[in-house]
Amino acid sequence: MQGVGFRWYVQREASRLDLRGWVRNTEEGHVEVLASGAVTELDVLRDKLRQGPRGSRVDRLSEHQLADSEAEDLDSFRIDGAW
Repeated sequence: MQGVGFRWYVQREASRLDLRGWVRNTEEGHVEVLASGAVTELDVLRDKLRQGPRGSRVDRLSEHQLADSEAEDLDSFRIDGAW
């Protein structure tokens, strides 16, 4: 979903949960999130992603397990401008 501040919403919620990772728009117009942290906080973020910010519509949420090695270089949660 574009144009409703979704990336900023995700960044704010993930930072509040002390998660590491990033959020970005894809070329297809979707929002992609990579998050690492405690399972309970990831569960809360998942619920927040399903809800979205006011004015948003979340049609689908796809999840993939992150390998531990992929999370090693992640720092604070950020908005990534790259596709």
